[in-house]
Amino acid sequence: MIKRLTILTLALLLIAGAAYAKDYEVKKKAGDYEIKAKIDKNPPVVGVNQIKVEVKDASGKYINDAKVKIEYSMPAMPGMPPMNYKTDTELKGSEYKANLNFSMAGPWNVVIKVIRDGKTSSMKFNIDIR
Repeated sequence: MIKRLTILTLALLLIAGAAYAKDYEVKKKAGDYEIKAKIDKNPPVVGVNQIKVEVKDASGKYINDAKVKIEYSMPAMPGMPPMNYKTDTELKGSEYKANLNFSMAGPWNVVIKVIRDGKTSSMKFNIDIR
């Protein structure tokens, strides 16, 4: 009886953990900034995924006066041309927010560009869309 109860409890915890999975998160240094990008689905999926971007300076202070643009692309594959998309973000609080609409599953390249004081810093990462 105790063994069944333990197994049932573990199963419920696993299900609850999957229901509250963390966002897909990438954090990298780009020039003088530290950029953290969070996508609301983990793993990201075909269709609309919301991205939130935080930009901090070397002292850890949020940067709220930059222009943040996101470019995402899928390289060319046999019988298919490359796909390239661009989107601007909107500042809400200390996060820059946008929607990324991935048109198909597979490997995608994402570039987040922070433009401030006439200087552009970029963070690049790859992502596998399901």
